Amino acid sequence: MVKNGLLSLLLVALALAPALAHLLELPNKIHLSRQDYLTVQQIYRGWALLGFVVFGALRSTLALTVTLRKQRRAFVFALIAYCCIVGTQAIFWTCTYPVNQITDNWNLLPDNWAELRWQWELSHAAGAVLNLIALTMLTASVLAKDSGKWGRSGAFREQ
Repeated sequence: MVKNGLLSLLLVALALAPALAHLLELPNKIHLSRQDYLTVQQIYRGWALLGFVVFGALRSTLALTVTLRKQRRAFVFALIAYCCIVGTQAIFWTCTYPVNQITDNWNLLPDNWAELRWQWELSHAAGAVLNLIALTMLTASVLAKDSGKWGRSGAFREQ
């Protein structure tokens, strides 16, 4: 159980890192000129490989959620975390990915590129918020799961 919780925490934290990077760079990129935006977007080449991290976060968090089903408090936190990660994928596939397809991963800019930029940037921002909530809830889940092992005096007790 501990291994699964730690693995989930690690993978969700790794999924949060690039999402948070997108969120933090948004104010500096959103008003760039057409050519500058196209140039800056090239820094994301190869980021698709992070899909392995997201898949691992989904799988490990689901496994943790299932194993915690009899520990109500920890289960609810883990379930919220899992739902948030699923939410990031729903946003990606319905909002971000279509823009990537239309712009050929930002190698070309159609006439409505500014609208597409807003959709792409805001979808990443929403995903970052959900990833942060997922990490917070997952941490709460692991802490709630372990809290039963400590007595009122703070001394560890066997269960």
